Amino acid sequence: LATSVAKLISVLMGFHLPLIFALLSLAAVALANHAAQPAPQLYWNSVLPNTQMPRSISELLHPDPTNEEKSTNVMNAAGNGKPIDHKGKPENTVLPELRIPFFYRIYDHPTDNQLHYKNVAIFFLEKDMRPGTTMNFQFPRNSNTATFLPRESAQSIPFSSNKLPEIFNHFSVKPTSVEAKTIKQTIEECEAPGIKGEEIYCATSLESMVDFSTSKLRTRNVQAISTEVLEKGATMSIHKYTTMPGLKKLAGDKVVVCHKQNYPYAVFYCHAIKPTAAYVLSLKGDDGVKVKAVAICHLDTSEWNPKHLAFQILKVKPGTIPICHFLPTDHIVWVPNHKSA
Repeated sequence: LATSVAKLISVLMGFHLPLIFALLSLAAVALANHAAQPAPQLYWNSVLPNTQMPRSISELLHPDPTNEEKSTNVMNAAGNGKPIDHKGKPENTVLPELRIPFFYRIYDHPTDNQLHYKNVAIFFLEKDMRPGTTMNFQFPRNSNTATFLPRESAQSIPFSSNKLPEIFNHFSVKPTSVEAKTIKQTIEECEAPGIKGEEIYCATSLESMVDFSTSKLRTRNVQAISTEVLEKGATMSIHKYTTMPGLKKLAGDKVVVCHKQNYPYAVFYCHAIKPTAAYVLSLKGDDGVKVKAVAICHLDTSEWNPKHLAFQILKVKPGTIPICHFLPTDHIVWVPNHKSA
């Protein structure tokens, strides 16, 4: 009897061993994939398991080892490693880079660079999103390729105008260089006060951007959306875009918008302001390129400086009508999911 039982156990073990080994192999693969994921992505998956990560974020998840150490290459922070001219702009660019001071800060008067855009639909009205409307715009592909650092690494590096010498030393940057000027400008923009009702935060990691955005929206049931150029094409020049049917208004009257900054590693200038409306619309360029564009409409501009460029372009006065603008492809809008309360 003992011999028969032993044979039966042996047969059963032989039958199940392939299955056991298969399960162990799957578990090993799952653990390896988990370990291979960057810390910021693991945090996203943990906090936002039901939120699809936009391409503008996923492209920044694979850290460059030179960012972890004292990198001497801050060129990506100013133009994807292209040579930089004496004015601090990448060579061969068609127009000055779209930057926060131009779009989102309230200045006394427009700068010379801003005036170059008077024939471009940087700012427009809600009615301009109706199907069939045409606007001139530029949707350049992402050139600022600085990647995310894990939160712990980012927190170990100073990020303050009071610590500029230490920051320059960390990245082996000369204080008089263009790179140093870029770093200083970004930090100063992050430290500048917002307008009334605006909540500002510069996220130096993906984890901190997730925390800020979900805390301001008071829910983790969110959508994170970016403008996407859906087809390959020459997008560095200005094209005429036609609005296609299918305009979609995103949920909520308070949104968080995060703008990629020029810095040695990924830093996003995030701000929440109410009331604000966010839209997703389809555009088709005169070159055939299709764009899924995100538009932000500021519903109350009464606190904006009367000399803001938007009022000059649209010929309207502060507080009279909502003012809209597109988001570049490396910026993110955070909104509550439509199922959120």
